[in-house]
Amino acid sequence: MKTESGSGRLVLAGTPLGDARDASPKLTELLGTADVIAAEDTRRTRSLAAALGATLTGRVVSFYDAVETARLPGLVSAISAGETVLLVTDAGMPSVSDPGYRLVSACVDAGLPVTCVPGPSAVTTALALSGLPSDRFCFEGFAPRKPGERQRWLAQLATEPRTCVFFESPHRVAATLGGADSFWDGGIMTIEMMCRFHPARANKKHDHPNTTQTVPVLRKT
Repeated sequence: MKTESGSGRLVLAGTPLGDARDASPKLTELLGTADVIAAEDTRRTRSLAAALGATLTGRVVSFYDAVETARLPGLVSAISAGETVLLVTDAGMPSVSDPGYRLVSACVDAGLPVTCVPGPSAVTTALALSGLPSDRFCFEGFAPRKPGERQRWLAQLATEPRTCVFFESPHRVAATLGGADSFWDGGIMTIEMMCRFHPARANKKHDHPNTTQTVPVLRKT
């Protein structure tokens, strides 16, 4: 909902990891009232809104990696003009291995308000499910795609004393886990089905997850 000039805001909202019933009431409200909805995938966001019974009254614009930088001036201008911009990604919290931090940074630099609607996070969900120590951990984003870079990255993580969480494509998870054998001798868990309607579950290292979605991988020395 458009407010008085100069009182616009950016709202980051966590979206469900698969089951729309996990959405917060505040997310449902904002989907129906925001002036602009910046969505990683506009089709998924429209589907989510329909599942929640929310009618999108604001402008819906795509906001994914390839267009993120180009979208910044328009979104910052909208917030400066008093509009509420809602930022959502396909699943989980914006800015965490998803689009968002550049827009947040631009708003901070411009002195514009940034707020957040807490919601699901694949990182902390995977950590809680793993059974690995969770008092201290690090998040490494996505594993490198190229085999050589990935092996060097795995070697660097070998001396990390905290539980490590990272994401991997289901098409590369077997190769990544195989490569990890050269460096890691501690517990390794993969989490599957986080983006489906079935409950997420933990697997031991060589029980490869049966999923077409991004796979969180956790490792402890």
